[in-house]
Amino acid sequence: MAKTVLIVDDSRVARMILKKLISESASDWTIEEVGGAAEALTYFEEKTADAAILDFHMPGIDGLELAGILRSSNSDLPMIMLTANIQKEIEERAAELGVGFLTKPVDKDKLVAFLNG
Repeated sequence: MAKTVLIVDDSRVARMILKKLISESASDWTIEEVGGAAEALTYFEEKTADAAILDFHMPGIDGLELAGILRSSNSDLPMIMLTANIQKEIEERAAELGVGFLTKPVDKDKLVAFLNG
C-alpha cells in the first residue's frame, strides 16, 4: 500500500524540488503538498499522512510551531524539519518535539532514509 508524505513549504520551487527527489527515489510514496501551516492544519483535519516534511521559515506559524501543534494531536507522525537556517536552537527544539532535522540544500540520501524510516 502506498504511503503518503505531506510537504509543507511556502516556496513552490522548494516543493517542486522535494517532489522530484521523492518521486525519483521513493516512487511508492504519494506526495501531497500545501503552501503553509494553516493549510497543513486543514489538511490534517480532513486527511492523514504517513510522514510530513516541514519548512522552518513560513509566514504566520513557523515549522516548529506547526510541529508542536501536529505532535499534540498525532504523537506518532514522523516529521522532519527542513531549513537553510542552521541554528543549534532550532535543531534542539526539533529534537525535543521528536522531529528530524534536515538542511537545505536537501541531501537526497538523508531524505530517502527519513521516508524509509
